[in-house]
Amino acid sequence: MDRIIIIGAGHNGLIAAYYLAKAGLKPLVLERRAIVGGACVTEEFHPSFRCSTLATSAGSLLPQIINDLQLQKYDVEFIKPSVQVCALNHGAPICIYDDAKRTVSELTKLSSKDANSYSDFLATFERIGRALRPLLTMTPPDIDAPTKSELWNLGKLGWKLRGLGKKDEYRLLRYGPMAVADLAAEWFENETLRAVVAARGIFGAFAGPWSAGTSAPLLLQAATNSSAIAPTIFVKGGMGALTQALAKAATAAGAEIRTNAEVKSIEVKEDRVAGVVLTNDESIPAWTVVSNGDPGVTFTKLLDYAAVTPSFRTRAQNYRAHGVVAMAHLALSSLPKFSESDNLKFVEQLSGRIHIGPDIDYLERAFDASKYGDFSPKPFMEVTIPTLLDPSLAPTGGHVMSIHAQFAPYKLKNSDWNARREELGDAIVNTLAAYGPNLKELIVGRRVLTPLDLERDFGLTGGHIHHGEMSLDQLFAFRPFIGAAQYRTPVKGLYLCGAGTHPGGGVTGAPGLNASREVIKDLKR
Repeated sequence: MDRIIIIGAGHNGLIAAYYLAKAGLKPLVLERRAIVGGACVTEEFHPSFRCSTLATSAGSLLPQIINDLQLQKYDVEFIKPSVQVCALNHGAPICIYDDAKRTVSELTKLSSKDANSYSDFLATFERIGRALRPLLTMTPPDIDAPTKSELWNLGKLGWKLRGLGKKDEYRLLRYGPMAVADLAAEWFENETLRAVVAARGIFGAFAGPWSAGTSAPLLLQAATNSSAIAPTIFVKGGMGALTQALAKAATAAGAEIRTNAEVKSIEVKEDRVAGVVLTNDESIPAWTVVSNGDPGVTFTKLLDYAAVTPSFRTRAQNYRAHGVVAMAHLALSSLPKFSESDNLKFVEQLSGRIHIGPDIDYLERAFDASKYGDFSPKPFMEVTIPTLLDPSLAPTGGHVMSIHAQFAPYKLKNSDWNARREELGDAIVNTLAAYGPNLKELIVGRRVLTPLDLERDFGLTGGHIHHGEMSLDQLFAFRPFIGAAQYRTPVKGLYLCGAGTHPGGGVTGAPGLNASREVIKDLKR
């Protein structure tokens, strides 16, 4: 029995399937929905209007994966706007361009100090990111009994970090546990620019900019893209076009994919995986099972209570995955006016990621509401209008606006999401309308997704888009927790390959790549 089952056809599951198939194994991917892609899908949310339903950017996908899977063969077209981020406020917007010199030129109009700091900021995080990059594709060590090869890999990483020089070494040590608001303040004086930097530390997190450890995601971001500010890269046809290509690459390599095949339980016999059972009671035997589900789904829903020790189950139950992200998609009859003169330059500025959060205090106040069981009436938002560069997603003249909104807690204190979904949608639209006064009259349709919807529709425990908090105590050798941090689990033959493993969330593909390597290594033994 050499069959390998992968639970979930999200991007990490499909990437793992490709590498396993290329190694001569026989992976079978089981997807509960009718389409592959997990959180990376393109769906119609209003007649003739399509959107990337949850993940909207492929900017973090590892180049190694793009090359190995030869995605160009499957007509994947990446679209990179000239503007990475445009921060709207009630004055002139602040833009971070792909061209660093252009950004410096724009910042000079606001603050000569910030313009001078920006180049050093970019160079610092590029150096730190380059030194940390091997971390992304490294299997975390066994904390209790690290092997010689694990110690060797850690030594090599340490040597690269020593090569940074004392100033950057000092920064690296400080930044990890630091509140991202403090980091941003060390570099810049403009409040909106500080908020743009701080936003990357709290993206998807149950944390505000003054929370300790919120600078760590910037270090991971730098390792992925050599920048603390994530680039925005769209996929023509939406993110579903990317995962459709991943599925084609996997099947061409020899993998099999079944949709409408929801796994009900993972079978374990004599402390070893024996297969899975679907919701239609079909039993599929397997020697190895790789779960692309999050740790909550895998350990508390699919595994029998007796399959792991009580202490391990306690760790799984205490793994923090408190989702605070809502999504709203608007079908618009035309492009809103966010400026007195809606000229071509401003259309260019809107083509990347639009930041709504004028200062650090705004971001912190948005977080405050979620701490007490309510959603923010004025959320921090990252907005994209992908139809500016990909008009295929909407009818002629129409536009799609996708909004990532924080903070909206998974658990509401005095109500439930079924009753307050549209109220949240109104809060999102009202906040945006303060910057684009004609927005409301252009809306012909909308879809609002709460953290509860993310759990029900996408299988994200707690509605957490990263499969769990990416805090210092849940990263690297502690992700998701000790005993499951090397993609293996205490159950022989059961592995994890989702964003709940190192290096975490985002569309990097690294968890799928790394997990497949460990599975292949074990099976070769």
